[in-house]
Amino acid sequence: MNFLAHVYLSFEDPEILVGNFIGDFVKGKAVNDYDGGILKGILLHREIDEYTDSHPTVLETKKRLRPIYHHYAPVIADVFYDHFLASLWTDYHTTPLLEYTNWAYSVIKKQGDLVPPKARHMLTYMARDNWLYNYQHIAGIDQALTGMSRRTPFNSGMEHASEELQRHYEAYKAEFVSFFPKLITHCQKKLESL
Repeated sequence: MNFLAHVYLSFEDPEILVGNFIGDFVKGKAVNDYDGGILKGILLHREIDEYTDSHPTVLETKKRLRPIYHHYAPVIADVFYDHFLASLWTDYHTTPLLEYTNWAYSVIKKQGDLVPPKARHMLTYMARDNWLYNYQHIAGIDQALTGMSRRTPFNSGMEHASEELQRHYEAYKAEFVSFFPKLITHCQKKLESL
């Protein structure tokens, strides 16, 4: 899952949200620098990634993407799923998406000293251009994937992936709608044990 899903799956707990947001930026033993809710969020982030990466429905999504995008298929699948969470937002949350994303940015910024420098740098642009809100639009997905493509050392083709999303839109949407409630339940149970 991509950033919006990780934020959503923190269930409005500010510390868990920050940990979940920075999860990809905390490598190896650096996890020992955190405790409490932030640590729970980092561990939840890792659980979300592990569960998602091995789920049969998500594997179908990646299988459709892999012939064109090869090892970038999982990254693209994550962004596609954030698109569906954003575009179907009212099915999953009562707070309007714009209000919710602005709240999330403010929570993370308040804990700025705990946010690794690379994540803090990215957050500046993410909040300024409200990536999380704009994921609901194909243009927002196109912008996100094009930006990722520029930062990859190899020719990823991700800058064309929004065309793939449009080509098989209903199939990707059906996979997301099938998978996401299972992920929500899994995360709720996992948090009880952390």
